[in-house]
Amino acid sequence: MVKQLQTNTTPAIIYPDSDGQPMADNTKQFRWIVTIKENLELLFVNDSQVFVAGDLLWYPVQGDNKIRQAPDAMVVFGRPKGDRGSYKQWEEDNIPPQVVFEILSPENRLKKMAEKFKFYERYGVEEYYVYDPDDNELIGWLRAGNDLDIITEMDGWMSPRLKIKFQMSSDTLEIFSPQGDKFLTYVELNQLREQERQRADEVTKQLEQERERNAALSALLREKGINLEEL
Repeated sequence: MVKQLQTNTTPAIIYPDSDGQPMADNTKQFRWIVTIKENLELLFVNDSQVFVAGDLLWYPVQGDNKIRQAPDAMVVFGRPKGDRGSYKQWEEDNIPPQVVFEILSPENRLKKMAEKFKFYERYGVEEYYVYDPDDNELIGWLRAGNDLDIITEMDGWMSPRLKIKFQMSSDTLEIFSPQGDKFLTYVELNQLREQERQRADEVTKQLEQERERNAALSALLREKGINLEEL
């Protein structure tokens, strides 16, 4: 009788790149997510060891694909830039995202946010910010040991990691870079570039007009026998 050898048929664990949930529930939430993520990209564009992502699944525990979250925006110091299908922490020198952002929507409320808070607190996030664009309310937490402690005053708060500053106006949140530049939407950035282009064109036009006036004046003086180069 031939004895069949037993083989290990344990299937490999798959870590999906999508949780099947939309990135945003409405245009306002989407605009805020993109604005924060893209401005953070610009802020660290010259630092190859800062990874910024939006709506990317983060798996903190190898061997368990159910433990996961997809922050609206996250920043990881100490990991290289580059494309990823998901952020598997054990493949990233076991470095968790240090800073995460969430933007509230009508479908993303108390129970869901409480679950996210416990996740971020447990798995090592240092700074956690939640903005509600409908009520214009910003809440933040800062790590102290094993806990995330609430930041009592967010208006004027500067992120210890990012060095960005949060300011609350009567109707919206404003975020400023360490250099004092306001976080802008793509449309606002485009408008700013167009204004700069128009200003540059105007300066070029003025210089050309000045050259033409000088040339005309030189020609007039030469007609009168005056050569400026000989003076």
